[in-house]
Amino acid sequence: MSRFLLGIDAGSSITKAAVFDRLGNEIARGFKRTELNRPRPGWCEADPDAAWNAAKTAIHMALREASLDGADIAAVGISAAMVGAWLVDEKGNALRPGINWEDSRAQEMLDRRVAADPAFYHRIFLSDGCVMQQGCTLPLMAWLKEHEGATLERAAHVFSYKDYLRMKLTGRAAADRTEAAVAPGDARARDRSAEMLDLFDLTDLSAKLPNAQDSESLAGTVTRKAALATGLREGTPVAIGAGDVPSTVTGASALHDGTTMAILGTTCMVGVVSGEPVFDPPDLGLLFTLPGKAWFRAMVNVAGTLNLDWAISILMSEYADDPGRFERIEKMICDIPIGAEGVTFLPYLSDSGIIAPVVDQQARASFHGLTPRHHRGHMMRAVYEGVVLAMRDLLDILPGGSDEILLTGGGARSRLWTQMIADALGRSVLVPAGTEFGARGAALFAGTAIGWFPSIGVASRSTRRIERRHAPDGTTKPAWDNAFAAYLAHRKRVLGQT
Repeated sequence: MSRFLLGIDAGSSITKAAVFDRLGNEIARGFKRTELNRPRPGWCEADPDAAWNAAKTAIHMALREASLDGADIAAVGISAAMVGAWLVDEKGNALRPGINWEDSRAQEMLDRRVAADPAFYHRIFLSDGCVMQQGCTLPLMAWLKEHEGATLERAAHVFSYKDYLRMKLTGRAAADRTEAAVAPGDARARDRSAEMLDLFDLTDLSAKLPNAQDSESLAGTVTRKAALATGLREGTPVAIGAGDVPSTVTGASALHDGTTMAILGTTCMVGVVSGEPVFDPPDLGLLFTLPGKAWFRAMVNVAGTLNLDWAISILMSEYADDPGRFERIEKMICDIPIGAEGVTFLPYLSDSGIIAPVVDQQARASFHGLTPRHHRGHMMRAVYEGVVLAMRDLLDILPGGSDEILLTGGGARSRLWTQMIADALGRSVLVPAGTEFGARGAALFAGTAIGWFPSIGVASRSTRRIERRHAPDGTTKPAWDNAFAAYLAHRKRVLGQT
């Protein structure tokens, strides 16, 4: 009897597969690192063959680590980095490298459209609730139509990343609502938008975009060819799946109206789950359509743990390859007072600027307040605090939410950082048990698709287990309020808001 679920989570730099039991407990995981190619300024692409090979390797490793074979897997679900554009023929063969969401090649084309229609971005926001990024599917299709028209014409389908992997597994073309709605699409309808297709002059190519289906519905089954390549059993059901953020929200057991959730990974995201699409505040942040007729209104700081990795490489390079580097650094900074004795760090470490708490493509990271008496410990402390204070800055503009914050991502492994978040935001922080929440969300889609759960909402909530709780220390509130005031002053000064 097949007793386990397999979830695949394909990110920009690593593809993971994890095995879960009926209770959502992680049994084993496999992974394979991947590389993005940047052949021209602004371009960001993935090798489709390498992407599929990474998925196969991760699946084999997960099965081996769990001491299972393909017959033990009841169903498979898939999650991956969202939007982008993967062009394939009718058999699922890639026609060009997959374009990643970080790609900005469409910017010049978008600038032309804004010049012709100053309300261009606002019209998109009114439909999908997002500040559109250049690497979304429709602007990339419009760029391809203009620059690679023959290739686009040959394409039978234009996919997102997970859709490409799913077709390699099942031989069938499909798409889901979470990605269709942010292509850009229609958040209220939880689907593609004829208006948005027309806005990008793509109505004549709409048939290349598969119809959107529910994430927890069945897409097909593993083909004989895919079974031989992955070790899965031929005929194993495969769910439609979802983009990485909706899958992570689902896997972290956050599919409940009013849940406040933060993802402290390479990027940093703070959001609130709701039963209706929320478009406030206007023209800021992102609105994700979630499975189970829910939505996730989120504000994003483009760089999260990336700030810490960068700071270590620059300020603490001797620790860069030390497995205990975070413990060493946190021991160094724990005795430095809140506020880093006047050093402030703005964590906008990105080439593309920010989309919250304001939209500014020129925003960049910076330190402020350094004097000869400060050392690298102060600067490291300021980096930790800068990410925390950026989260507070984002949370302050989000409507609704709860007194507790569910925290996931690599940053959640740091007890010091987690406690700083609780203290600075004045809310309890809950860290759920597990690590691979994107893969777990994908597995829960699969479990729901084959009837293990009556709904994806039940699947998400019933598998919730909290590993740690961090209550805010009220005695630190004045110090954190002062640090936040200094942070805001620096942010406004740098962004020209004063």
